[in-house]
Amino acid sequence: TCALPILTRRTFTAGAALGLAAPRVARAQAVTKIAIGDVGAGSSLHWTSYVSMEKGFYKAAGVEIEYIPVQTSAGVFQQLSAGSLDMGAGGFPDPIRAIDKGGAISIFRVEGQVAPYELMVKPTVKTYADLKGKKVMIDTPKGNTRLYLERMMTPHGIKYSDFDLLFAGATAARFQALVSGAIDATLINPPFNFKAYAAGFTSLGKSAPTSLDVPFNGYAVSKAWAAKNRPVIDRFLLAYQKGVDWFYDKSNRKEAIDILVKYARLERSECEQTYDLYHELKIFDRVGAIQGSGLDNLIKIMKEDNDLEGSTELTRFADLSLVTP
Repeated sequence: TCALPILTRRTFTAGAALGLAAPRVARAQAVTKIAIGDVGAGSSLHWTSYVSMEKGFYKAAGVEIEYIPVQTSAGVFQQLSAGSLDMGAGGFPDPIRAIDKGGAISIFRVEGQVAPYELMVKPTVKTYADLKGKKVMIDTPKGNTRLYLERMMTPHGIKYSDFDLLFAGATAARFQALVSGAIDATLINPPFNFKAYAAGFTSLGKSAPTSLDVPFNGYAVSKAWAAKNRPVIDRFLLAYQKGVDWFYDKSNRKEAIDILVKYARLERSECEQTYDLYHELKIFDRVGAIQGSGLDNLIKIMKEDNDLEGSTELTRFADLSLVTP
């Protein structure tokens, strides 16, 4: 996949929306903007980060987050490797692949420990066997969704060669392809699976039960930027963690849903269902440490699939020193 040009920037800050007044201090802490590449915009997978924006956790830590929409996860980490971004957020196969090809980036935090995909299908598709000869969409030929879909299909004896494979990077685009009738099945994240149910589509199953041994998504950082900004990364991690803790406090349920409605621009009922599902899955990792996350398992799986050329040593792909202080 070729690197895609950055055409649009969306900057999210909390101060104006919350009406927060900066306290008078002798020396104000300098605010550092962090440019983070992301697939699309307003994903529920970054819910806890939106919390840290809205609640002022990032602002208090002296950081300002700028999420930059990119069409695909592979594109995010291509641009991060090229130095166009400070950090990148997305499914782990893509930064692993970028590093294997020589990208000067490091994975440093797990965001989602469990993949929340659901295989949504037309009502005429009743079983995995019914996928034969149909049109099925995933993100990219070697993207995040391919691993999870393969694990879901294998117990049912279905292979990629059994159907026509199409591609769209963002969940929203795959959902639109399903609704338009262009495809028969696709893996999508919440809350789009709930939108699909409401539109009359059905499910062949969830990815979570088949993927508990590997982490889902997270953050990588440019090595050059990290070398100059270690204190900024520390502050980012602490503020991010506060967002996770706040999200898991169920007394904040209504306000948390308000936040996702604002950033994802989706129906409240769908965001409510997503909140309950994410609490059930405990999807967001509080500390996000790489060691013990299963990232090494994912690297070995990719190597066995002939998707990587070099060593599978964990420290080749992740900076284990960059954890929440």
